[in-house]
Amino acid sequence: MASLQERIDMSVTRTVKAIFPNTTNHYDTLFGGTALMWMDELAFITATRFSRQRMVTVSSDRVDFKKPVPAGTIAELIGRVTHVGTTSIIIKVEVYLEQMYSDEREKAMEGTFTMVAIDEHKKPVKISY
Repeated sequence: MASLQERIDMSVTRTVKAIFPNTTNHYDTLFGGTALMWMDELAFITATRFSRQRMVTVSSDRVDFKKPVPAGTIAELIGRVTHVGTTSIIIKVEVYLEQMYSDEREKAMEGTFTMVAIDEHKKPVKISY
């Protein structure tokens, strides 16, 4: 059986998105709502990979938009477990902006999401690992 740290390490989740016009706002940068949707989805996947249980989002806490993400760039989202409670897991999601045709990379946004394990009746259950 894997240790807590090994499970945390194995559950780190990454995804990469190209920023196309259908995901941008009228300033030609990534729409904040789309970014939040991607971040929440990645938090869900990270928590599920860690626990292998049914998970739901119960809160998002302080999402900081540090840099606009323009159309024609790449966004890498990275989710990591930062805390494991009795029924909840806190996931930190960072989003990095990459230029398509250079090695430039910088953090564009980050946020934390609290996920709770639930049973078939949608009641919180203990996280097993």
